[in-house]
Amino acid sequence: MPTSAGSARIRFEAFEIDLRSGELRKHGLKIKLHQQPFQVLTMLLEHPGEVVTREELQRRLWPSETFVDFDVGLNSAIKKLREALHESAEHPRFIETLPRRGYRFIGTVDGVPPAETRSPLRAPAPGEANLTPLEQKKLGASATTKWRWMLWSFAAAAALLAL
Repeated sequence: MPTSAGSARIRFEAFEIDLRSGELRKHGLKIKLHQQPFQVLTMLLEHPGEVVTREELQRRLWPSETFVDFDVGLNSAIKKLREALHESAEHPRFIETLPRRGYRFIGTVDGVPPAETRSPLRAPAPGEANLTPLEQKKLGASATTKWRWMLWSFAAAAALLAL
């Protein structure tokens, strides 16, 4: 079945993902895939050939008020996704790992939603919409630095209280 530009179905090789129903199929047969691996696959397919950073995945999959071990959760989601796609990290056909940066979908994709309907990798913060890409990048870096500083401060305070 052909896919249109505005379709909710995306194909790659023998696989088809239906964004509306949340289903992944291979040769028409449904493959069980939990919500987080499905969301990771969706983000990668919405931006084929582009690096999707770990931070972008974290923002989309784990809201800021959620406290989980993000690295374990993301690594588990990627592992489950690779199992469903019958691929390995050592010899990827679909998902390329960029160590400490993120992931990139490297397969051939059919039916990617048009850019205006895709979810942005990072939603602009209030007042950020009119910034140049370089200014936005600097702003994102300072926000990451602030977050790391807060995390280390919290860890140091917890260590002092434990004494």
